[in-house]
Amino acid sequence: MSTKPRRIWLTGASSGIGAALAEQLLQQGHRLALSARTLEPLQAMAKRYPAQVLVVSGDLADAAQVRAIGAHIGQVWGALDSVILNAGTCEYVEVQSFEAAMVERVVRANLFSASYCIEAALPLLRLGHKPHLVAVGSSVTYLPLPRAEAYGASKAGMRYLIEALRIDLAAEGIAVTLVSPGFVDTPLTQQNDFPMPMRWPVDKAARYIAERLHQQPFEISFPGPFIAMLKLLGHLPKRLQVAMGARMARTNAKSKDNS
Repeated sequence: MSTKPRRIWLTGASSGIGAALAEQLLQQGHRLALSARTLEPLQAMAKRYPAQVLVVSGDLADAAQVRAIGAHIGQVWGALDSVILNAGTCEYVEVQSFEAAMVERVVRANLFSASYCIEAALPLLRLGHKPHLVAVGSSVTYLPLPRAEAYGASKAGMRYLIEALRIDLAAEGIAVTLVSPGFVDTPLTQQNDFPMPMRWPVDKAARYIAERLHQQPFEISFPGPFIAMLKLLGHLPKRLQVAMGARMARTNAKSKDNS
């Protein structure tokens, strides 16, 4: 692992994977610009790591606020070595009362906000050391699941965006990594009303990610057996996927947010 501290912008840092990952990276000695709508957890982290944390809170679904955050990071640090796009939300669809506005909300929170952050971060990454763009997607993109239409569509869009950017940014030497977690025990997933196989504790997930970031791989996915199972099921004939999904379908919708 490189011993050189990196300047990292981490979004969705107030809870869940983001907060746990921030702890891991700060313990490694890196400097973090932390974003979330909820300010208090970021301030608490800044108090514990005063020389390493820059608090840049705001609503990442607001393009103007994201531009202001990027400008502030540029003024204070001059450049970024990494950006980790972790902020996101999830709402589950009730097909009997399908709501297009829900899809819009989730796509805006997950995909549009990430795009605003990428726009703000790229000029700073171009000035950084071994620049690295990281985005947290989801294993849901390997297999369509009931009630996940909005969340899955946003994360599928994230996957394509990030994998296409990897190609376009290669000539500039900007590495691009997609993180594809399975179920992780966070305030988000604690609201789920269905079984979550092979769920990992949040500290284990954060440690797994943090230990691999320096390698700048194309993808970080976990847990291995769960990802392998989803990929295998994703290659089944569509008729079997529909039958399997119908058996998994539930009716009680939940809403969650980790930004």
